[in-house]
Amino acid sequence: MTSKTQETHRIADLSRNQLNDAIHLKGWVRTRRGSKGFSFIQLNDGSNLSGLQIVADEKLENYEDISKLNTGAALEVWGVLVESQGRGQDWELQASQVLIRGTAPGEEYPLQKKGHTLEFLRDIAHLRPRTNTLGAVFRIRNTLSQAIHNFFQERGFLYVHTPIITANDAEGAGEMFHVTSLDLEQLPKTKKGSVDYSQDFFGTDVSLTVSGQLGAEVFALAFTNVYTFGPTFRAENSNTARHLAEFWMIEPEMAFMDLRGMLTLTEEFLRTLLRDCLEKHEEDLAFLQKMYDPELISGLEHICKTPFETLTYTEAVEILKRSGKSFEFPVEWGCDLQSEHERYLSEEHIGGPLNLIDYPKEIKAFYMKQNPDDRTVAAMDVLFPRLGEIVGGSQREEDGDQLLQLMRKKGLSEEIYQWYLELRRFGTAPHSGFGLGLERLVQFVTGMKNIRDVIPFPRVPGNARF
Repeated sequence: MTSKTQETHRIADLSRNQLNDAIHLKGWVRTRRGSKGFSFIQLNDGSNLSGLQIVADEKLENYEDISKLNTGAALEVWGVLVESQGRGQDWELQASQVLIRGTAPGEEYPLQKKGHTLEFLRDIAHLRPRTNTLGAVFRIRNTLSQAIHNFFQERGFLYVHTPIITANDAEGAGEMFHVTSLDLEQLPKTKKGSVDYSQDFFGTDVSLTVSGQLGAEVFALAFTNVYTFGPTFRAENSNTARHLAEFWMIEPEMAFMDLRGMLTLTEEFLRTLLRDCLEKHEEDLAFLQKMYDPELISGLEHICKTPFETLTYTEAVEILKRSGKSFEFPVEWGCDLQSEHERYLSEEHIGGPLNLIDYPKEIKAFYMKQNPDDRTVAAMDVLFPRLGEIVGGSQREEDGDQLLQLMRKKGLSEEIYQWYLELRRFGTAPHSGFGLGLERLVQFVTGMKNIRDVIPFPRVPGNARF
Protein backbone atom coordinates (compact mmCIF):
# COMPACT_ATOMS: atom_id res chain seq x y z
CA MET A 1 0.00 0.00 0.00
CA THR A 2 1.38 3.40 -0.90
CA SER A 3 0.68 6.45 1.24
CA LYS A 4 -0.88 9.58 -0.19
CA THR A 5 0.66 13.00 0.12
CA GLN A 6 -1.69 15.58 1.60
CA GLU A 7 -1.63 18.36 4.16
CA THR A 8 -2.04 17.02 7.69
CA HIS A 9 -4.97 18.41 9.66
CA ARG A 10 -5.26 18.86 13.43
CA ILE A 11 -8.41 17.36 14.90
CA ALA A 12 -9.05 20.48 16.98
CA ASP A 13 -9.05 22.61 13.82
CA LEU A 14 -11.70 20.62 11.94
CA SER A 15 -14.97 22.45 11.36
CA ARG A 16 -18.35 22.04 9.71
CA ASN A 17 -17.02 23.94 6.71
CA GLN A 18 -14.83 20.91 5.92
CA LEU A 19 -17.67 18.40 5.67
CA ASN A 20 -17.21 16.23 2.56
CA ASP A 21 -13.58 17.41 2.27
CA ALA A 22 -10.62 15.05 2.00
CA ILE A 23 -8.87 14.96 5.39
CA HIS A 24 -5.47 13.62 6.49
CA LEU A 25 -4.88 12.86 10.19
CA LYS A 26 -2.10 11.43 12.34
CA GLY A 27 -2.62 10.25 15.90
CA TRP A 28 -3.00 7.46 18.42
CA VAL A 29 -5.79 4.98 19.08
CA ARG A 30 -7.71 5.68 22.29
CA THR A 31 -10.28 2.93 21.70
CA ARG A 32 -11.37 0.57 18.95
CA ARG A 33 -14.55 -1.45 18.66
CA GLY A 34 -15.85 -3.66 15.86
CA SER A 35 -19.43 -3.95 14.55
CA LYS A 36 -20.82 -5.66 11.41
CA GLY A 37 -17.89 -5.18 9.07
CA PHE A 38 -16.69 -1.88 10.51
CA SER A 39 -14.11 -0.77 13.03
CA PHE A 40 -14.79 2.39 14.99
CA ILE A 41 -11.56 3.99 16.13
CA GLN A 42 -11.34 6.93 18.49
CA LEU A 43 -8.24 8.77 17.28
CA ASN A 44 -6.48 11.46 19.31
CA ASP A 45 -3.63 13.68 18.10
CA GLY A 46 -3.23 15.69 21.31
CA SER A 47 -4.86 18.84 19.92
CA ASN A 48 -8.12 18.43 21.87
CA LEU A 49 -9.77 16.31 24.50
CA SER A 50 -12.33 14.31 22.55
CA GLY A 51 -10.38 13.30 19.45
CA LEU A 52 -12.30 12.07 16.40
CA GLN A 53 -14.06 8.86 15.45
CA ILE A 54 -12.60 7.06 12.44
CA VAL A 55 -14.88 4.64 10.60
CA ALA A 56 -12.89 1.91 8.86
CA ASP A 57 -14.78 -0.34 6.43
CA GLU A 58 -13.92 -4.05 6.06
CA LYS A 59 -13.30 -3.32 2.36
CA LEU A 60 -10.02 -1.62 3.26
CA GLU A 61 -7.05 -3.61 2.02
CA ASN A 62 -5.50 -4.01 5.50
CA TYR A 63 -8.77 -4.30 7.44
CA GLU A 64 -7.67 -7.51 9.17
CA ASP A 65 -4.76 -5.64 10.78
CA ILE A 66 -6.99 -2.64 11.56
CA SER A 67 -9.51 -4.90 13.32
CA LYS A 68 -6.76 -6.02 15.73
CA LEU A 69 -5.57 -2.55 16.73
CA ASN A 70 -5.12 -1.88 20.42
CA THR A 71 -5.16 1.29 22.48
CA GLY A 72 -1.92 3.22 21.95
CA ALA A 73 -1.28 2.27 18.33
CA ALA A 74 -0.08 5.09 16.04
CA LEU A 75 -2.00 5.67 12.80
CA GLU A 76 -1.98 7.82 9.71
CA VAL A 77 -5.45 8.13 8.19
CA TRP A 78 -6.92 9.54 4.97
CA GLY A 79 -10.63 9.93 4.38
CA VAL A 80 -13.66 12.20 4.05
CA LEU A 81 -15.21 14.18 6.89
CA VAL A 82 -18.94 13.42 7.15
CA GLU A 83 -21.85 14.09 9.48
CA SER A 84 -21.78 11.57 12.32
CA GLN A 85 -24.57 9.02 12.57
CA GLY A 86 -23.81 8.31 16.22
CA ARG A 87 -24.12 10.28 19.41
CA GLY A 88 -21.42 12.32 21.08
CA GLN A 89 -19.80 13.88 18.01
CA ASP A 90 -20.89 16.17 15.17
CA TRP A 91 -18.74 14.56 12.49
CA GLU A 92 -16.49 11.59 11.86
CA LEU A 93 -13.99 10.45 9.26
CA GLN A 94 -14.88 7.78 6.72
CA ALA A 95 -11.46 6.25 6.14
CA SER A 96 -10.22 5.49 2.65
CA GLN A 97 -6.75 4.48 3.82
CA VAL A 98 -5.27 3.64 7.22
CA LEU A 99 -1.54 3.20 7.71
CA ILE A 100 -0.43 1.59 10.96
CA ARG A 101 2.73 3.45 11.94
CA GLY A 102 3.25 1.81 15.32
CA THR A 103 1.51 -1.00 17.20
CA ALA A 104 0.90 -1.34 20.95
CA PRO A 105 0.64 -4.78 22.57
CA GLY A 106 -2.80 -4.86 24.14
CA GLU A 107 -2.53 -6.19 27.69
CA GLU A 108 0.97 -4.79 28.19
CA TYR A 109 -0.02 -1.18 27.46
CA PRO A 110 -0.29 0.58 30.86
CA LEU A 111 -3.05 3.01 29.81
CA GLN A 112 -6.03 0.74 29.50
CA LYS A 113 -9.59 2.07 29.17
CA LYS A 114 -10.18 2.53 32.89
CA GLY A 115 -9.53 5.07 35.61
CA HIS A 116 -5.93 5.55 36.71
CA THR A 117 -4.81 7.38 39.81
CA LEU A 118 -2.61 10.43 39.39
CA GLU A 119 -0.04 8.73 41.62
CA PHE A 120 0.11 5.79 39.21
CA LEU A 121 0.46 8.13 36.24
CA ARG A 122 3.49 9.84 37.83
CA ASP A 123 5.24 6.46 37.69
CA ILE A 124 4.70 6.33 33.92
CA ALA A 125 5.51 9.95 33.14
CA HIS A 126 6.63 8.92 29.65
CA LEU A 127 3.06 7.86 28.83
CA ARG A 128 0.84 10.04 31.01
CA PRO A 129 0.59 12.94 28.50
CA ARG A 130 -1.66 10.62 26.46
CA THR A 131 -4.36 10.64 29.16
CA ASN A 132 -7.33 12.99 29.13
CA THR A 133 -6.29 14.67 32.39
CA LEU A 134 -2.68 15.38 31.52
CA GLY A 135 -3.61 16.26 27.95
CA ALA A 136 -5.96 18.96 29.24
CA VAL A 137 -3.38 20.19 31.76
CA PHE A 138 -0.57 20.56 29.25
CA ARG A 139 -2.73 22.20 26.61
CA ILE A 140 -3.69 24.80 29.22
CA ARG A 141 -0.06 25.14 30.30
CA ASN A 142 0.87 25.83 26.68
CA THR A 143 -1.84 28.50 26.35
CA LEU A 144 -0.73 30.19 29.57
CA SER A 145 2.89 30.24 28.41
CA GLN A 146 1.96 31.84 25.11
CA ALA A 147 -0.39 34.32 26.81
CA ILE A 148 2.42 35.39 29.15
CA HIS A 149 4.69 36.22 26.24
CA ASN A 150 1.85 37.95 24.38
CA PHE A 151 0.97 40.13 27.37
CA PHE A 152 4.48 41.48 27.81
CA GLN A 153 5.40 41.68 24.14
CA GLU A 154 2.27 43.68 23.34
CA ARG A 155 3.31 46.18 26.02
CA GLY A 156 6.87 46.61 24.75
CA PHE A 157 8.67 44.49 27.35
CA LEU A 158 12.06 43.02 26.41
CA TYR A 159 12.40 39.25 26.91
CA VAL A 160 15.68 38.61 28.75
CA HIS A 161 17.40 35.24 29.20
CA THR A 162 19.06 35.47 32.62
CA PRO A 163 21.70 32.96 33.80
CA ILE A 164 20.82 29.53 35.09
CA ILE A 165 24.28 29.14 36.65
CA THR A 166 24.97 31.90 39.17
CA ALA A 167 27.15 32.93 42.10
CA ASN A 168 24.29 34.96 43.61
CA ASP A 169 21.51 33.81 45.93
CA ALA A 170 18.67 36.16 45.04
CA GLU A 171 16.47 34.90 47.88
CA GLY A 172 19.23 34.77 50.50
CA ALA A 173 17.89 31.45 51.80
CA GLY A 174 20.85 29.28 50.81
CA GLU A 175 18.69 26.45 49.45
CA MET A 176 20.59 26.10 46.17
CA PHE A 177 21.96 23.25 44.07
CA HIS A 178 25.73 23.55 43.74
CA VAL A 179 27.28 23.16 40.31
CA THR A 180 30.83 21.87 40.03
CA SER A 181 33.25 20.14 37.68
CA LEU A 182 35.48 19.02 40.57
CA ASP A 183 36.10 15.34 41.24
CA LEU A 184 33.77 14.65 44.17
CA GLU A 185 35.95 11.71 45.22
CA GLN A 186 39.04 13.90 45.50
CA LEU A 187 37.93 17.42 46.33
CA PRO A 188 40.75 20.00 46.55
CA LYS A 189 40.88 21.69 49.95
CA THR A 190 42.10 25.04 51.23
CA LYS A 191 44.47 25.34 54.20
CA LYS A 192 41.39 25.79 56.38
CA GLY A 193 39.94 22.48 55.15
CA SER A 194 37.08 23.85 53.08
CA VAL A 195 36.55 23.06 49.38
CA ASP A 196 38.92 25.06 47.20
CA TYR A 197 36.55 26.42 44.56
CA SER A 198 39.35 28.45 42.99
CA GLN A 199 40.26 25.20 41.21
CA ASP A 200 36.70 24.73 39.94
CA PHE A 201 35.53 25.51 36.41
CA PHE A 202 34.36 29.05 37.21
CA GLY A 203 36.97 29.70 39.89
CA THR A 204 34.29 30.19 42.53
CA ASP A 205 31.33 28.46 44.16
CA VAL A 206 28.31 28.56 41.80
CA SER A 207 24.78 27.18 41.92
CA LEU A 208 21.62 26.75 39.88
CA THR A 209 19.59 29.93 40.11
CA VAL A 210 16.57 30.37 42.36
CA SER A 211 15.51 33.51 40.49
CA GLY A 212 16.31 35.60 37.44
CA GLN A 213 15.36 38.79 39.24
CA LEU A 214 18.79 40.31 39.84
CA GLY A 215 19.75 39.93 36.21
CA ALA A 216 16.38 41.34 35.15
CA GLU A 217 17.05 44.44 37.26
CA VAL A 218 20.22 45.06 35.25
CA PHE A 219 18.25 45.09 32.00
CA ALA A 220 15.30 47.06 33.41
CA LEU A 221 17.73 49.88 34.18
CA ALA A 222 18.65 49.93 30.50
CA PHE A 223 15.42 48.92 28.67
CA THR A 224 12.80 50.16 31.20
CA ASN A 225 10.45 47.14 31.04
CA VAL A 226 11.76 43.57 30.80
CA TYR A 227 10.77 40.05 31.81
CA THR A 228 12.36 36.66 32.26
CA PHE A 229 10.59 33.33 31.81
CA GLY A 230 12.70 30.29 32.54
CA PRO A 231 13.58 27.41 34.86
CA THR A 232 14.60 28.01 38.46
CA PHE A 233 15.77 25.60 41.13
CA ARG A 234 15.50 25.22 44.89
CA ALA A 235 17.14 22.53 47.01
CA GLU A 236 14.42 22.56 49.64
CA ASN A 237 13.96 19.06 51.03
CA SER A 238 10.18 19.30 51.04
CA ASN A 239 8.05 16.39 49.87
CA THR A 240 4.68 18.14 49.69
CA ALA A 241 2.03 18.70 47.04
CA ARG A 242 3.17 22.36 46.80
CA HIS A 243 6.91 22.03 46.19
CA LEU A 244 9.20 21.19 43.29
CA ALA A 245 12.98 21.31 43.02
CA GLU A 246 12.77 22.56 39.43
CA PHE A 247 10.06 24.97 38.35
CA TRP A 248 9.42 27.80 35.88
CA MET A 249 9.22 31.44 36.89
CA ILE A 250 7.90 34.54 35.14
CA GLU A 251 9.67 37.63 36.49
CA PRO A 252 8.96 41.07 35.01
CA GLU A 253 11.00 44.07 36.17
CA MET A 254 9.86 47.64 35.53
CA ALA A 255 11.93 50.83 35.90
CA PHE A 256 10.20 54.05 37.01
CA MET A 257 7.41 52.03 38.62
CA ASP A 258 6.44 52.00 42.30
CA LEU A 259 4.51 49.39 44.27
CA ARG A 260 1.07 50.82 43.47
CA GLY A 261 1.78 50.89 39.76
CA MET A 262 2.87 47.26 39.92
CA LEU A 263 -0.36 46.23 41.65
CA THR A 264 -2.35 47.63 38.72
CA LEU A 265 -0.15 45.84 36.17
CA THR A 266 -0.31 42.54 38.06
CA GLU A 267 -4.11 42.60 38.23
CA GLU A 268 -4.35 43.25 34.49
CA PHE A 269 -1.79 40.51 33.84
CA LEU A 270 -3.59 37.82 35.84
CA ARG A 271 -7.03 38.66 34.44
CA THR A 272 -5.67 38.49 30.88
CA LEU A 273 -4.21 35.02 31.43
CA LEU A 274 -7.36 33.60 33.00
CA ARG A 275 -9.62 35.07 30.31
CA ASP A 276 -7.43 33.53 27.62
CA CYS A 277 -7.85 30.07 29.12
CA LEU A 278 -11.60 30.47 29.61
CA GLU A 279 -11.98 31.48 25.96
CA LYS A 280 -9.75 28.78 24.46
CA HIS A 281 -10.26 25.75 26.71
CA GLU A 282 -13.99 25.31 27.28
CA GLU A 283 -13.83 21.55 26.67
CA ASP A 284 -10.69 20.96 28.75
CA LEU A 285 -11.93 23.06 31.68
CA ALA A 286 -15.33 21.34 31.67
CA PHE A 287 -13.59 17.97 31.88
CA LEU A 288 -11.26 19.07 34.69
CA GLN A 289 -14.19 20.60 36.57
CA LYS A 290 -16.12 17.34 36.34
CA MET A 291 -13.14 15.27 37.47
CA TYR A 292 -11.34 17.41 40.04
CA ASP A 293 -12.99 20.67 41.08
CA PRO A 294 -16.75 21.34 40.73
CA GLU A 295 -16.20 25.10 41.22
CA LEU A 296 -13.29 25.44 38.81
CA ILE A 297 -14.87 27.51 36.02
CA SER A 298 -16.95 29.71 38.32
CA GLY A 299 -13.82 30.36 40.39
CA LEU A 300 -11.87 31.51 37.33
CA GLU A 301 -14.75 33.69 36.16
CA HIS A 302 -15.01 35.21 39.65
CA ILE A 303 -11.36 36.32 39.55
CA CYS A 304 -11.89 37.86 36.11
CA LYS A 305 -14.78 40.06 37.19
CA THR A 306 -13.94 40.85 40.83
CA PRO A 307 -11.78 43.89 41.69
CA PHE A 308 -8.62 43.06 43.62
CA GLU A 309 -8.83 44.37 47.19
CA THR A 310 -5.70 45.64 48.99
CA LEU A 311 -4.75 45.24 52.67
CA THR A 312 -1.52 45.91 54.51
CA TYR A 313 0.18 43.05 56.32
CA THR A 314 -0.56 44.82 59.62
CA GLU A 315 -4.28 45.03 58.81
CA ALA A 316 -4.28 41.37 57.77
CA VAL A 317 -2.71 40.24 61.05
CA GLU A 318 -5.36 42.10 63.04
CA ILE A 319 -8.12 40.53 60.90
CA LEU A 320 -6.69 37.05 61.46
CA LYS A 321 -6.39 37.58 65.21
CA ARG A 322 -9.99 38.78 65.44
CA SER A 323 -11.33 36.00 63.21
CA GLY A 324 -11.94 33.53 66.02
CA LYS A 325 -10.39 30.84 63.84
CA SER A 326 -8.21 28.16 65.40
CA PHE A 327 -5.25 28.22 63.00
CA GLU A 328 -2.58 25.52 63.05
CA PHE A 329 0.06 28.28 62.99
CA PRO A 330 -0.50 31.11 65.51
CA VAL A 331 -0.56 34.64 64.12
CA GLU A 332 1.52 37.49 65.53
CA TRP A 333 2.93 40.59 63.87
CA GLY A 334 6.26 39.65 62.30
CA CYS A 335 5.38 36.04 61.48
CA ASP A 336 5.36 34.58 57.99
CA LEU A 337 1.76 34.10 56.92
CA GLN A 338 0.96 30.49 56.06
CA SER A 339 -1.32 29.12 53.38
CA GLU A 340 -4.18 28.72 55.87
CA HIS A 341 -3.93 32.41 56.76
CA GLU A 342 -3.76 33.50 53.11
CA ARG A 343 -6.76 31.39 52.14
CA TYR A 344 -8.84 32.67 55.04
CA LEU A 345 -8.13 36.26 54.02
CA SER A 346 -8.94 35.72 50.33
CA GLU A 347 -11.74 33.16 50.63
CA GLU A 348 -13.62 34.13 53.78
CA HIS A 349 -12.73 37.71 54.67
CA ILE A 350 -12.53 39.27 51.17
CA GLY A 351 -14.25 36.61 49.08
CA GLY A 352 -12.00 37.26 46.10
CA PRO A 353 -8.48 38.17 44.98
CA LEU A 354 -6.43 40.16 47.47
CA ASN A 355 -3.23 42.22 47.40
CA LEU A 356 -1.26 42.11 50.67
CA ILE A 357 1.37 44.84 50.97
CA ASP A 358 3.95 46.30 53.37
CA TYR A 359 5.45 43.25 55.08
CA PRO A 360 7.90 43.33 58.03
CA LYS A 361 11.38 43.85 56.66
CA GLU A 362 12.85 41.04 58.81
CA ILE A 363 10.95 38.34 56.92
CA LYS A 364 11.59 39.68 53.42
CA ALA A 365 14.55 39.71 51.04
CA PHE A 366 17.39 42.23 51.28
CA TYR A 367 16.57 44.05 48.03
CA MET A 368 13.09 45.28 48.98
CA LYS A 369 12.37 49.00 49.36
CA GLN A 370 12.25 50.09 53.01
CA ASN A 371 9.18 52.08 53.99
CA PRO A 372 9.46 55.31 56.03
CA ASP A 373 8.19 53.51 59.17
CA ASP A 374 11.53 51.60 59.33
CA ARG A 375 9.54 48.44 60.13
CA THR A 376 8.14 47.36 56.79
CA VAL A 377 9.14 47.08 53.16
CA ALA A 378 7.18 47.81 49.99
CA ALA A 379 6.46 44.15 49.28
CA MET A 380 3.32 42.62 47.81
CA ASP A 381 1.70 39.21 47.54
CA VAL A 382 -1.39 38.46 45.45
CA LEU A 383 -3.67 35.92 47.11
CA PHE A 384 -6.30 33.85 45.30
CA PRO A 385 -9.14 31.82 46.81
CA ARG A 386 -8.52 28.05 46.68
CA LEU A 387 -4.77 28.64 46.43
CA GLY A 388 -3.27 31.36 48.59
CA GLU A 389 -0.24 33.20 47.22
CA ILE A 390 -0.03 33.30 43.42
CA VAL A 391 2.34 36.26 42.94
CA GLY A 392 5.05 37.81 45.11
CA GLY A 393 6.99 40.98 44.43
CA SER A 394 8.21 44.32 45.68
CA GLN A 395 9.49 47.74 44.87
CA ARG A 396 13.28 47.42 44.89
CA GLU A 397 15.53 49.45 47.16
CA GLU A 398 17.21 52.05 44.96
CA ASP A 399 19.05 53.78 47.83
CA GLY A 400 22.57 52.31 47.85
CA ASP A 401 23.27 53.09 51.51
CA GLN A 402 20.02 51.53 52.68
CA LEU A 403 20.64 48.47 50.53
CA LEU A 404 24.16 48.04 51.91
CA GLN A 405 22.92 48.24 55.50
CA LEU A 406 20.35 45.50 54.88
CA MET A 407 22.91 43.31 53.16
CA ARG A 408 25.26 43.61 56.13
CA LYS A 409 22.47 42.76 58.57
CA LYS A 410 21.69 39.63 56.58
CA GLY A 411 25.37 38.66 56.33
CA LEU A 412 25.60 38.90 52.55
CA SER A 413 28.95 39.34 50.80
CA GLU A 414 29.55 42.89 49.59
CA GLU A 415 32.18 41.56 47.19
CA ILE A 416 29.83 39.10 45.47
CA TYR A 417 27.06 41.72 45.17
CA GLN A 418 29.32 44.64 44.28
CA TRP A 419 27.88 44.83 40.78
CA TYR A 420 24.36 44.94 42.23
CA LEU A 421 25.33 47.80 44.53
CA GLU A 422 26.83 49.67 41.59
CA LEU A 423 23.42 49.74 39.90
CA ARG A 424 22.44 52.12 42.71
CA ARG A 425 25.34 54.45 41.86
CA PHE A 426 25.06 54.69 38.10
CA GLY A 427 21.68 56.07 37.03
CA THR A 428 19.46 54.30 39.51
CA ALA A 429 15.68 54.79 39.38
CA PRO A 430 12.69 53.52 41.33
CA HIS A 431 11.90 50.08 40.00
CA SER A 432 9.65 47.16 40.87
CA GLY A 433 9.13 43.54 39.93
CA PHE A 434 7.26 40.38 40.78
CA GLY A 435 7.54 36.64 40.38
CA LEU A 436 4.86 34.20 39.26
CA GLY A 437 5.44 30.47 39.44
CA LEU A 438 4.04 28.94 36.28
CA GLU A 439 3.20 25.66 37.99
CA ARG A 440 1.21 27.40 40.75
CA LEU A 441 -0.74 29.23 38.05
CA VAL A 442 -1.40 26.04 36.08
CA GLN A 443 -2.57 24.37 39.29
CA PHE A 444 -5.06 27.15 39.90
CA VAL A 445 -6.41 27.15 36.35
CA THR A 446 -6.72 23.35 36.10
CA GLY A 447 -7.87 22.55 39.64
CA MET A 448 -5.09 20.01 40.12
CA LYS A 449 -4.22 19.48 43.77
CA ASN A 450 -0.63 18.29 43.39
CA ILE A 451 1.98 20.45 41.69
CA ARG A 452 3.66 17.32 40.31
CA ASP A 453 0.73 16.89 37.95
CA VAL A 454 1.20 20.20 36.11
CA ILE A 455 4.85 19.86 35.03
CA PRO A 456 6.00 17.31 32.45
CA PHE A 457 8.70 15.65 34.55
CA PRO A 458 8.58 16.62 38.25
CA ARG A 459 11.86 16.96 40.13
CA VAL A 460 11.34 16.23 43.83
CA PRO A 461 13.49 14.93 46.72
CA GLY A 462 14.71 11.42 45.93
CA ASN A 463 13.34 11.35 42.40
CA ALA A 464 14.80 12.71 39.15
CA ARG A 465 13.48 9.86 37.03
CA PHE A 466 12.58 10.39 33.33
